Amino acid sequence: MRRLWISLGVLLAFLAIEVVVGFATSSLALLSDAGHMFTDVLGVGMALAAISAARGAGTSDRRTFGLYRTEVLAALANAVLLCGVALWVVIEAVRRFAAPPEIPGLPLMLTAAAGLAANVVVFRLLRDGAKESLNLRGAYLEVLADMLGSVGVLLAGAVMLITGWGYADPLVAIAIGVFVVPRAIGLGCQAVRILVQAAPAHVDVKQMRVELAALPGVRDVHDVHVWTLTSGMEVGSVHLSIDAESDPGTVLVAARHLLADGHGLPHFTVQVEPPGAHTDCTELSW
Repeated sequence: MRRLWISLGVLLAFLAIEVVVGFATSSLALLSDAGHMFTDVLGVGMALAAISAARGAGTSDRRTFGLYRTEVLAALANAVLLCGVALWVVIEAVRRFAAPPEIPGLPLMLTAAAGLAANVVVFRLLRDGAKESLNLRGAYLEVLADMLGSVGVLLAGAVMLITGWGYADPLVAIAIGVFVVPRAIGLGCQAVRILVQAAPAHVDVKQMRVELAALPGVRDVHDVHVWTLTSGMEVGSVHLSIDAESDPGTVLVAARHLLADGHGLPHFTVQVEPPGAHTDCTELSW
């Protein structure tokens, strides 16, 4: 949490600088970089809000899983925001090709260099957390895109300072937008996959079903469900029909051991059913 607060402060400070210089110089590349930094600020802010809500709310009779899904919703919002900013930048850049404005290269380069330094600091702060949280990964990707965008603005400023070629600014803006969109779409797809409760990509549900059916005493495996609550939190449930002579406790322990150690699913609800109980499951209309 402390790293997130530091990241937010650094980004806010340099966002203000880029906006002021961007409007003063009429640089679309710098304004697009500022737009991406604005999404960084929102991304980190939503990450903080989501993590605080998920940790602070806890579980209740109304929210039996707490508010962990707020992290996924924040990641999806980040992806949509990134795509929107990138689309606006590309459209505006295309319009500028007709008559590119004269933009001073030196202020552009100095501001981009300061923004790049800020992004490097935030990038290092978020790198470890991005491996564990989809929400933080969204903020991390935004900072990465913005960092590369600052490099592009630096190059555009150098070209305009040396040659005066005005097309460098909109070309860099388009390149930033094209780079960001596929990554934003990928992040959005990951979030949607969790929200529709698809099975985690790394879990082989078919193989898991086969291994459960092979346990001693198990006659049938049905009502198998596996989904992701939030990043790194996979849960599921399964019904196991057993032989009359089998011990339910022994089957339960074996199944939970297989799921936890063999498939990385320690939070799994296993319902062990004696002979004849399976018929109740088939009567459900949905």
